[in-house]
Amino acid sequence: MDLPTLVDEYLDYYEQTQGFLPERLAEFGDTYRAQGHLTREQLYDIAYESSTRSAYHVETNPEARCREVTANVLAVEGDFSKIQLLTGLSGFKAPTASCVLAALDPEQHAVVDTRVWATLDRLDYLNGRKETFDAADYVTMIEPIREIAAETGHSAAEVGYALFAYDDDVREGTLH
Repeated sequence: MDLPTLVDEYLDYYEQTQGFLPERLAEFGDTYRAQGHLTREQLYDIAYESSTRSAYHVETNPEARCREVTANVLAVEGDFSKIQLLTGLSGFKAPTASCVLAALDPEQHAVVDTRVWATLDRLDYLNGRKETFDAADYVTMIEPIREIAAETGHSAAEVGYALFAYDDDVREGTLH
């Protein structure tokens, strides 16, 4: 299957998965851009949508720190720096932090996790499976996601959703 077909088919399939709802992500992005930062409660909501079991960690962040870090993300250049800032907050490893970036700029960023990595591996963009991610891994994943986006005419966020859905459909056995 060629890449444009894969992305189109699996964007349609995505709504059948348990992935982060694109509409909800767009709402967070609208709020983030309007406020110029996110509050602890808003970060908690994003983390809860992404990973219910670790969202409670977000509540340990001081409110002022949440606002400061998310405001600084807007001022910083570079994918590594942006994701590294966000992962400095409790409850935000690279996959959850990627939700914040994808909400803020869906044209350039995608929600990433083990399913997205696995699909990029299946499509020969990456080599080998991975279960945990850091800022450098996000940069490793976002580069081919942007290549696929450019080739297919979709946003990076849409490509991420399609890659997630593809793994959800074809994976045999358990996720971890």
